[in-house]
Amino acid sequence: MSAQVWSWTVLLSLLPISELRGAIPYAMTQGIPFYVAWPVCVFLNALVAPLVYVFLATFHKLFYKWSLYARLFDKIIENARHKLHEKVEKYGYLGIILFVAIPLPITGAYTGTLGAWILGLSRRKTILCVLIGVIISGTIVTSIMIFGHGAFSLFIKEVH
Repeated sequence: MSAQVWSWTVLLSLLPISELRGAIPYAMTQGIPFYVAWPVCVFLNALVAPLVYVFLATFHKLFYKWSLYARLFDKIIENARHKLHEKVEKYGYLGIILFVAIPLPITGAYTGTLGAWILGLSRRKTILCVLIGVIISGTIVTSIMIFGHGAFSLFIKEVH
């Protein structure tokens, strides 16, 4: 594999928009075998939780003094709080795992970690829950890539 393919795979794994939903399909379509793509992308995406906590503990305090950053951050926070609060209140840390595990837009390691931080949940437990959710999400995305449309039959009941 070329350095460019690996660079894009790493970048997609770490970007909040794509995360595993973009990284694993990209890697696999570029010729990286699933048994290499899955652990690499899962590992990189799991790094998001500690990186988000480092950001929130350091740079956030500095950047928040800028009005543009504060307005943007407050908007993101309100959206994340709205999406996560009910699930976390109902399911606790299992809610974080489930939220991160569902490979849909706006779910994933970034939103799960940010939501846990907003709600004041334990850093250590959140990082563990995000890791579990990322493993599940990576497995789902990889399964869909391997088995294609047939993978959906696990989740959908056909009516005749």
